[in-house]
Amino acid sequence: MNDFKNSSRRNFIKQAGLLAGLPFLDTKQVLALDSRKAGDGFRVLSCNIRVDLPEDNAKGQGWQHRREACIQVIKKQNADLIGFQEVLRNQFLDLKNELKDYFAFGFDGPEMDKFKEGYHGIAKNPILFSKKRFELITAGGYWLSETPLIAGSISWGSARARNCSWVRLLDKKTNKEIRLINLHLDHVSNEAKLAQIKLVLEEAAQYQDDFPQIITGDFNNGYGAGLYPEIIKAGWKDSYVLSNGDAKPEGTTNAFRPDDAERNAKAKKIDFIFIKGPLNASKSVIIKDRWKNIVPSDHWFLSADINYI
Repeated sequence: MNDFKNSSRRNFIKQAGLLAGLPFLDTKQVLALDSRKAGDGFRVLSCNIRVDLPEDNAKGQGWQHRREACIQVIKKQNADLIGFQEVLRNQFLDLKNELKDYFAFGFDGPEMDKFKEGYHGIAKNPILFSKKRFELITAGGYWLSETPLIAGSISWGSARARNCSWVRLLDKKTNKEIRLINLHLDHVSNEAKLAQIKLVLEEAAQYQDDFPQIITGDFNNGYGAGLYPEIIKAGWKDSYVLSNGDAKPEGTTNAFRPDDAERNAKAKKIDFIFIKGPLNASKSVIIKDRWKNIVPSDHWFLSADINYI
């Protein structure tokens, strides 16, 4: 990974600094207690909603079958910040239409590549935040490659183009600023995953250590050597570990099937909410809610109740 420390990365960091100034139910499990402290706590969700695919529709698992379940499960959480992954334009419009109390950012811009359908049609990983709680200061995005300002660019053997969206917000309750980064790493190449997360970590490291930051996303990687230790080494904390201790987490993938203990034991937790700076996590839950017995996605959603320190 020595080539990661080349001039293209340094050029990106410079360009990113310039860009930063531009404007840009029926349930199986319930969050029994809202552990947000009165006045300053906020809830963050990471939601891989599964891209809308024709083959899923043919099996009765497509977006048209899951849309209402997905939206109802999300609404129930009463979240303040939501990072979404695997969102096509029609899904983005559905989310915006149904979640009107949220500002939606992160979909404008070129498509990933020349293909128009399937996974290739995913544009970005959008972020929604409560308009009542937060005010947008600035926002941006970049591609997880050696040329992060070139839309659809692919590096390091990544199976497809990957990208990252971010927002910098003013918390209107506390008058504090906070930043949320939302991403989806490659699903095939370990080299690509590691290079992609290093790019994100270095871009985030431009901010002071005491600046509150959050990363949500599908990392396509568990707690194994490489990716996870790299994140922790960079000063980030796993919200799930902070609130649940060393208890072995269940997996966050479900293959569109209801909660199953045997499958959970084999599945990996690949969705995470990391925090950095003066933040702590008082509660983090893998959400296994259903709506009218419909599983909303092939990923369980993840929540974290975050408090300022």
